[in-house]
Amino acid sequence: MNAIETINLTKRFNSLTAVNNVNISVKEGEVFGLLGPNGAGKTTTLSMLCTILKPTSGTALVNGFDVVKNPDDVRRSIGIVFQDPSLDNRLTGMDNLRIHAALYGMPDDTAIDRIERLVSLVGLEDRMQHLVKTYSGGMRRRLEIARGLVHTPKVLFLDEPTLGLDPQTRAKVWEYISNIAKSEKITVILTTHYMEEAEQLCERIAIIDYGKIVALDTPHELTRKIGNEVITLKLVNTSQADAFKKLDYVSGMKIGENGDVSLSVHDGAEAIPKIMNFALENNIKVTGVEIQKVTLNEVFMHYVGREIRDEAEKDGRLQTLRYQLRARGRI
Repeated sequence: MNAIETINLTKRFNSLTAVNNVNISVKEGEVFGLLGPNGAGKTTTLSMLCTILKPTSGTALVNGFDVVKNPDDVRRSIGIVFQDPSLDNRLTGMDNLRIHAALYGMPDDTAIDRIERLVSLVGLEDRMQHLVKTYSGGMRRRLEIARGLVHTPKVLFLDEPTLGLDPQTRAKVWEYISNIAKSEKITVILTTHYMEEAEQLCERIAIIDYGKIVALDTPHELTRKIGNEVITLKLVNTSQADAFKKLDYVSGMKIGENGDVSLSVHDGAEAIPKIMNFALENNIKVTGVEIQKVTLNEVFMHYVGREIRDEAEKDGRLQTLRYQLRARGRI
């Protein structure tokens, strides 16, 4: 059974169609990414899957439950980490988690055992009796992830989980998310602005733009489909370079000013061993090999036609400002 399945899922706000006939299937235990620029429909899609918004038309099933017909069953089986912070800063980390467990009707002894396991997973054992307002941004996100898992959900929704965090903290949160997905054996649905985050965490990625899914595949297949990779060889004798033109999987060749030979190929990982064997068989001495891969950001540009980075950086600065203002009691 698929953990998530949508059929022509649509959401309109008056004349604006925010989500337009979205069809996706997410397997149980999969980490699935949803990428798109601001206003593309990512958060609206998640909001419908989480029963926060009702679809205008179409169907969505979460853990086999219809989001319109069985909203309570859906809510009991999911965890959510919202884009904006939602912890109570005036309570301790432990208090935040115990209140969440109580809201889901968990017996106290069961809740404590579960909380201790999750706190260990996110590395916050020594901070649970401290007020959340003393936490750093990264610690708050880790606590929110733990809170979303307290009631043992089948699906965890993460809406921009590392937005506004510095690169080092972001990488640490990625590590926690990856470990939790494996150890908890849950399905993770992730929206993000960060290409490297999606590439590192997600088994498959859907790119959404103007409410429509414009591409859906594994990160490797998405990059492989849109263009060639470049393999650069350092040869002892560049006069031998023409030999590589014989290879049917080499679509182009260029010799640089420094004598390096650049070969255009469709799949670099597959081509490199073949090229090296060919060089060995033809007595071509290769002293160095480099590969320039198609990036996920280039895939995004191909399908969406605009950069995501500037928007993400702007959002990140705004998010950081919100954290700082909340910490000072200004908002």
